[in-house]
Amino acid sequence: MGVEIERKFLVTGDNWRQLGAPVLLRQGYLSTDPARTVRVRIEGEQGVLTIKGKNTGATRAEWEYPIPLLEAAELLDTLCSAPLVEKFRTRVSVGKHVWEVDEFLGANQGLLVAEIELAAEDEPFLLPAWVGLEVTGEARYYNSSLIKQPFSTWQQNP
Repeated sequence: MGVEIERKFLVTGDNWRQLGAPVLLRQGYLSTDPARTVRVRIEGEQGVLTIKGKNTGATRAEWEYPIPLLEAAELLDTLCSAPLVEKFRTRVSVGKHVWEVDEFLGANQGLLVAEIELAAEDEPFLLPAWVGLEVTGEARYYNSSLIKQPFSTWQQNP
């Protein structure tokens, strides 16, 4: 079984923009049940099917499989719940870690989130100046939640 340990933060500045090249991601969900989310994603020219278990802190089970690009597009267009989540992802190296900065589009435009994957929940890491409030574990920031309640519908944006 694969395990993902990920912490999530809001982004407060623009300094990260010159540190990496953005890649467009389109993703949709076959299941948004918190106990078992099933996601289809196209990142650049690669299709991926991801299955994730329930979060326990910053940790959850995760399985990821490459799938043909055309099949990923077909799943996004026919079986995934609407709307899809679309975002630009920029990978930024800081110390020995890579931060993934997601700039959301469409109904989630205006939301900027940075994620870091760790080997252990208590692993130390450098916090860049452009990283703000931690939102790890806050369900409304889960991509699977953003299809049900997009950022543009929140009463108070962060």
